[in-house]
Amino acid sequence: MADEPPTVPRLVSEVVGRLPSVLEEVAGQLATQHPGYAGFVDAEFRNVLAGAEAFTERVFRVAAEGHHSRSGFVTDGERALFMTIGREHYHQHRDIDALLAAYRIGAAVAWRHIADVALRHRLPSTRFAGLAAAVFAAVEELSAASRQGYVAAEDERRQSVRRHRQELLELLLSEGPSRAAIDAVAARADWPVPERAAVVLAHDADAGVLERLDALDGHGVLGDGPVVVVPEPDRPGRSEHLRALLHGRGAVLGSTVPVDRLRTGLELARLAARLRDRGLLTGDPLVVDDHLDALIVHRDEQLLEALRTRLLAPVLELPGSSAERLVETLGSWLLHLGNGRAVAEELHVHPQTVRYRLGRLRELLDLDTPRHRAALLLAVGWPGVDPTGGGGTDAGRS
Repeated sequence: MADEPPTVPRLVSEVVGRLPSVLEEVAGQLATQHPGYAGFVDAEFRNVLAGAEAFTERVFRVAAEGHHSRSGFVTDGERALFMTIGREHYHQHRDIDALLAAYRIGAAVAWRHIADVALRHRLPSTRFAGLAAAVFAAVEELSAASRQGYVAAEDERRQSVRRHRQELLELLLSEGPSRAAIDAVAARADWPVPERAAVVLAHDADAGVLERLDALDGHGVLGDGPVVVVPEPDRPGRSEHLRALLHGRGAVLGSTVPVDRLRTGLELARLAARLRDRGLLTGDPLVVDDHLDALIVHRDEQLLEALRTRLLAPVLELPGSSAERLVETLGSWLLHLGNGRAVAEELHVHPQTVRYRLGRLRELLDLDTPRHRAALLLAVGWPGVDPTGGGGTDAGRS
C-alpha cells in the first residue's frame, strides 16, 4: 500500500472536488432530521469545507500507509475543537445524542462519496477496507471528544451548583437573610425560590432521605446532609405524601414558614428532636405542627421550672410519694375539665380516691380562679420533668 503514494493526490483531488456537493447533501439530510445543525453547515460553509479538505487528505494518507487502525488519528486541535462543541451543547441545553447523530449522518454521506471514488479507481480491497476503517475511526474519535466535552461541562456545572446550594442552605438557615440575597444565591444554585418552605431533620447517616424527597412531585428539594429544605410542603396532597416518604426514617418535619424565616423553623425542629429524644414527643415522622403546644411550653425550660415551683410550692413541700400522686391527679383533672370519673379511669383509682385528693389539693392550691387554673394547666398538663423531682415523665399528654 505504501508503494502507491502517487494515487493518493488523485483520489484526494477527486473527493475534494465533490465536497461542496457532499456538504449540501449533509445539510439537506440534517434539515429533515436535525434542523438546528443544517443552519450551522450553511453559516460556516467555508470553514467546514476547509476542515473537510484537510480531513479527507489525512484519511487517504493514513489508509495508504496502512496505519488506519492506530489511535490518535484526530489532531489535538481537532479534539479540542470538538470538545468545545460538546461543552457548548451542554451550556445551550442541547441534546448531545442529536449532535452525535448529526456526525453519523455526515460520516455516512462522506463515506458514500469516498467509496464511490475509490471504487471508480478500482482501489484494492485491502486499501478500500483501510479507508473505511480510517473514516469511521476518525468520526468515532471526534464523537468521543464531543461527548467528553459535554460530560466535563455537565460535571463542572453539577459541582458548581452543589457549592452554591450549600452556600444557599447556609444562607437560608442564617438569622434574618434578605430576600434579595436569597434570590441572588438561588439563581446561581439553580433553585426556584418558593414563598414558603419547611426544614426536614434526618439522621446524619441517613442518605436515603434526600433520595426519597427527590421523589416528591415538583422540584426544589435543597440539602446535603441532616438538614433539608422542602418547598411548599402544604400544597394539596403533598403533606400526606411527604409524611409517607419520611415514615420510618426517624425524621423531623418542621413547620411551614416564609422562606426568609427558615431559621425559626430549624430551631423549632431541633427543639422537637430534643424532646423526642427525652421521650416527651412521639411521631413517625415527628411533625412539629402536631406538637406546637408542647414546644411553646418547653421552649424555655428554666422559665417553665420557675412557673412550676411557684405554683406548686405547697404541694412540693409534701413527702415525695404524696406530692407525686397529687400532681398526677391535678394534671389529669385539669385536662379532663374537672370530670372526676374520667380522672379515676385514667389513673386506675376509685372515684372516692380522686375526690379525696382533690379536696387535699383545694386546701393547698387555688383551683377556682380561671386564670390560676390556666397557669396550673401550663405547669403540669404537658410532658416534661416531674415537677415533684421524682424524675418521671408523662409522654402521653401532648
